[in-house]
Amino acid sequence: MEVYLSREGYEKLENELQKLKKMKVELSKEIGEAMEQGDLRENAGYTAAKERQAEVLRRIVEIEQKLKGAKLIDELNLPKDKVRIGTKVTLKEKESGEEFVYTLVGEDESDPLEGKISVHSPLAQGILGLKMGKEANVSLPTGIKVFKILKVE
Repeated sequence: MEVYLSREGYEKLENELQKLKKMKVELSKEIGEAMEQGDLRENAGYTAAKERQAEVLRRIVEIEQKLKGAKLIDELNLPKDKVRIGTKVTLKEKESGEEFVYTLVGEDESDPLEGKISVHSPLAQGILGLKMGKEANVSLPTGIKVFKILKVE
């Protein structure tokens, strides 16, 4: 599966990776110290450190794989007049008249509270490829809603 990230999202993952690598070194030291204490079967500190180490290593591998295959949204040559990944779109829900502003991002950067929705979300899927002024019938978990695209940036 391809991973699409904004430059900001890429840098955020890079920073997390560096922190995890430092944590891995610290956990190795903890494990070494716990091993020096003798019987490992009854050593809670050793067991806890090994569990944290396994989680950290799993996350390191996960992030490295994402970064290795990541496509930066900022560098893709996508049409700017259509709703696509990386675009900011202003929508108006026809029935309520309520307006929404969302930036379409890759799954890893999705944060609806920050106005960032995944291109794989039902709303994004319903408006992808459309231009300003168009309407879309979008099937949401709450039912079908009609949205008008007011602006694409």
